[in-house]
Amino acid sequence: MGESRRGPLKSAVPSNVVSLVRRCSRTACGRPAVATLTYVYADSTAVLGPLATYAEPHCYDLCAEHSERLTAPRGWEVVRLADASGPSRPSGDDLEALANAVREAARPQQRAAEAGGGGNARSADPMEVARRGHLRVLRSPDN
Repeated sequence: MGESRRGPLKSAVPSNVVSLVRRCSRTACGRPAVATLTYVYADSTAVLGPLATYAEPHCYDLCAEHSERLTAPRGWEVVRLADASGPSRPSGDDLEALANAVREAARPQQRAAEAGGGGNARSADPMEVARRGHLRVLRSPDN
């Protein structure tokens, strides 16, 4: 119940050195980690994915540079999982589909009706209020 002769206990590591940001596991690299590397020894596979929620003993956190330069031993496969948290770039198919939808919506309604077979499409669906190309405006189920 008394203090030790040396005084109160002091931390061995100064608090300004400890950080909540996880760092790269590579020796002498202090950059922030952005990916987690896990080895699946049974399949001879190295799996590199988004940064894990928490650090595990058999996983390695890597910075952007080390994750890009990662290679596996001969006979092993590297599986790189996509990071869903980052902004994804649209593919060529996505952009083409968007351009086609805009072109279709910009067509005059008369030509769109002719392309649809000439009949009145609204009479087929009582919930449909309006049509613009292949896009439809539906009546609220409350009305």
